[in-house]
Amino acid sequence: MRRVDLETGQIQQLLDLPEQFFGEGIALFGDKIFQLTWHAKVGFIYDRESFEQLGTFHYPTEGWGLTHDGQQLIMSDGTSTLHFLDPETLGEIGQVQVTYRGEQVRTLNELEYVQGEVYANVWKTNVVVRIDPQTGEVVGLIDLKGLLGPEDLSQPVGVLNGIAYDEENDRLFVTGKLWPKMFEIELVAQD
Repeated sequence: MRRVDLETGQIQQLLDLPEQFFGEGIALFGDKIFQLTWHAKVGFIYDRESFEQLGTFHYPTEGWGLTHDGQQLIMSDGTSTLHFLDPETLGEIGQVQVTYRGEQVRTLNELEYVQGEVYANVWKTNVVVRIDPQTGEVVGLIDLKGLLGPEDLSQPVGVLNGIAYDEENDRLFVTGKLWPKMFEIELVAQD
């Protein structure tokens, strides 16, 4: 986990997980950072400023993505289910199945809460789905095909797997595993 200067890319703070863990989604919530691990079924809680570990928590699924709506944590596990967790007890308090036109949307990955919706990238695709967290219905699709140019693809890159929303400045950022760039994007409606 690292804190990076957005303008320069300079790493300001770094925390490595022990080698037995594969770190996945994180969520900044209040003065804490919550972090999932992929297969270990254990999450970590850190102080937002110092990165000091404050505790751990456990969950029965894989950990893929994590965000919050100001009231509860929202977690993906690689299926079509979003899990809602109490931020104090970290127990599950609800879940919703994500569907698009009546079909389940599987492999929900990285999550971000944006203006009342949950944005989730669909693993191994260039698509981010916009989800109504109350119903699980996909209310829109964001097609990010073509973000990386040929010069970026000359080195090994992985899948789209990063969404961040700057609520204060109403800015949306996306990136991927091993991507050489992060993109600030603006959503425009298509017919």
